[in-house]
Amino acid sequence: MVEETRLEDKELAVADAPEEGARPDDRIDDERMDEENTLKREFVRSVEDALEAGDESEVYDLVEPLHPADVADLLELLDKDERAQLASAITDLMTSEVVAELNDYVREEMMEALPADAVAQIAEQLETDDAVQLIEDLDEDDQKAILAELDPEDRTAIETALAYPEETAGRLMSRDFVAVPEHITVGNLIDFLRDERELPEDFFEVFIVDQRMHPVGTCNLSWILRTPRDIVLGDVMKRDQTLIPAELDQEEVALMFQKYGLISAAVIDEDGRLVGQMTVDDIVHIIAEEAGEDALLMSGAGEGDINEPIREAYSSRVRWLVANLGTALVASLIIALFGSAIEKLVALAVLMPIVASIGGNAGTQTMAVTVRAIAMNQLTRSNTRRILTKELRVAFLNGATIAVLIGMATAAIFTPMLGAVIALAMIINVVTAGLAGVLVPVAFDRLDQDPAVASSVFVTMITDSMGFFAFLGLAVAMQVV
Repeated sequence: MVEETRLEDKELAVADAPEEGARPDDRIDDERMDEENTLKREFVRSVEDALEAGDESEVYDLVEPLHPADVADLLELLDKDERAQLASAITDLMTSEVVAELNDYVREEMMEALPADAVAQIAEQLETDDAVQLIEDLDEDDQKAILAELDPEDRTAIETALAYPEETAGRLMSRDFVAVPEHITVGNLIDFLRDERELPEDFFEVFIVDQRMHPVGTCNLSWILRTPRDIVLGDVMKRDQTLIPAELDQEEVALMFQKYGLISAAVIDEDGRLVGQMTVDDIVHIIAEEAGEDALLMSGAGEGDINEPIREAYSSRVRWLVANLGTALVASLIIALFGSAIEKLVALAVLMPIVASIGGNAGTQTMAVTVRAIAMNQLTRSNTRRILTKELRVAFLNGATIAVLIGMATAAIFTPMLGAVIALAMIINVVTAGLAGVLVPVAFDRLDQDPAVASSVFVTMITDSMGFFAFLGLAVAMQVV
């Protein structure tokens, strides 16, 4: 899986590089790409027409100039049957770069349709972490068939990765890294890097290890290039380093990279031995994935992928809609308690949604801030009380501001007494929203549950129920009706 890189190849690549500012697909922008660098509808339609006509040569001519990422986009834009036809028509264009860019669901679907030896050939072209991602979601029987087609070295690397839990450093790390003993000199290391053919495609530092393969330090490539050849690595290496346990969750890994400003970091097993590395390009994908995942979980939309199968999309969404139905019934029961008051004064029915809506929005704001703070390790047990106090103050100021505005408007349209009731109810509900927006996510976190998953359901229930109860209860207590 490690590609050989010769100095002559690099020089040739530099000589043939496009001019600064040019893009690899500039030559095809007019006919295939629009101004937003996405495939034009007309081009996609022409590919579909060629597929329908069975003209594979025409399909190949249309797709051949595309960048691998654009080929992946084209596959995702087609339906299931058309994807299989397209893949068959452009077999030699279905490179590892295309497969790596595919959406998870589309990639899994296509890998299941291909024979095991074809998938194995693609996997052998990929880095270990990308190869793992390629086959990890397939059925166990399919995985075994594909692994049987791989050479022993690649098979062992992938099986080792699959032994780690999903979304951990061990599953995501690259097993291609440079590790050397500390007793060699800088000159020895430079000669090794020049002569060794099987080096990682990209690496930013060299790991220094002892006889037990325990990492004892690192050397940035910039240090190596600027240090005299006769200096021993043990004298120039950086001994303080951030080590990542292989079992650590990917979200925690991303936080470590952010906190310590890392470009790469060593991954160690339970015995402290160096088994891989994580690099910043991996972390960029993790951050984007986690951010999108949390946003979707807060809405109860599951994975929220447009390529997600209908059954899975239905299953992930409907359970939260059922939960919302239950929480909505709680708010409805509170309204029913004050049915006679609403019948006497229709204005109460007109104004109730305002109180609940503002409270819900305020709760969502606080909840979003809290979930993010938990995810970024900014909210911990040591500062929960301080954060709660701060958010309550913000909620009170927000509630007071909205209360003045809605109170004045209600007093002008209806009665001053009703204006006072809705103003007081607004303050109570917004402060309650601030309280719920912090405590609900924190409670889920303390129970070792993802605070983004169901917080919105319970926060909405609390703000709706309290909004109705406060407004209608105060209206009855203050004898507005």
